[in-house]
Amino acid sequence: MTETRQAVKSIEWREDHVRIIDQTFLPSRTVYCDIRDIGQMWDAIKKLKVRGAPAIGIAAAYAFYLGIRDVRDISYPGFRIEADRIAEYLASSRPTAVNLKWALDRILVTIHALKDKPIEEIKAKVLEVAKTIHQEDIRTCKQIGLNGQELVPKKANILTHCNTGGLATGQYGTALSMIFHAHFAGKKINVWVDETRPLLQGARLTAWELNEAEVPFKLVIDSASGHLMKSGLVDLVVVGTDRVAANGDTANKIGTYNLSVLAKAHGIPFYVALPLSTIDLNLEHGDLIPIEERDGDEITHFGSTRMAPKKIQTFNPAFDVTPAENITAFITEKGIIRPPFKENLRKLFE
Repeated sequence: MTETRQAVKSIEWREDHVRIIDQTFLPSRTVYCDIRDIGQMWDAIKKLKVRGAPAIGIAAAYAFYLGIRDVRDISYPGFRIEADRIAEYLASSRPTAVNLKWALDRILVTIHALKDKPIEEIKAKVLEVAKTIHQEDIRTCKQIGLNGQELVPKKANILTHCNTGGLATGQYGTALSMIFHAHFAGKKINVWVDETRPLLQGARLTAWELNEAEVPFKLVIDSASGHLMKSGLVDLVVVGTDRVAANGDTANKIGTYNLSVLAKAHGIPFYVALPLSTIDLNLEHGDLIPIEERDGDEITHFGSTRMAPKKIQTFNPAFDVTPAENITAFITEKGIIRPPFKENLRKLFE
């Protein structure tokens, strides 16, 4: 299977607007959605039409341009006020993924650096930066995969959670990039795909991507992981992340913490694949990472069908935090990062 076969592109810039794959329709239909204004993109991020930390960062960068594109006849101070407002608005769409704020801050820094330039020139530069963020992510994710596949034995059973492929990034993915590149290298792998309740990102999205790339896999319920590990059917676990604190504590899709505990108990390597843009050195530890709580309908309903009694209370956190001591190594575009994480993660930015 060639590398290009799996090259899913979930987001692209098309002349004057953004086109995304609306992931809420997968796997039954591949629906493309054209985003022409900032409100549409905020809604797309909030409703998981576009999702995955790197992809959210890319989407927000393009949305920033859509937001400032039509600002007319304004001085730089007024333009900067409008830019700050746009950044704050976009940041409110999903609070946990640090790539969202990282992309917005990068654009704001660019705008400040060009404060003496004509407003139209600043706007053009914002679009250029958004495109650069997108292309950088594609290169980064490919390198993460190349670095990570070195950790995969020639024959291996790999357990993964949620979706971390091209649908969640500019292309290739993070944890799935590692899996894809191990497959491209001719390694005999089988992937255990967690369904990932409640929105089934594993069953709907990861299974779709692996199927498209003809990578061997089996879909399992989330609670099967302990049985698989105890039975000797898991050689390594690899997941993505939405934010890593300075000490290595890692926020990822709810259920990741459970996997890390089980992997540690069974002596199985637990890897986290991510771009450097997902590391937040401003947060000392994982308890400071904001955890998004989503609508209870996601767990009381299966699609439009109610699965639970009416008028009940729910608690639906979208993420949990895996402590650094449960993580074997981080896989980044700059290589494999092992403990001590507090020291070695900081070195990446020196």
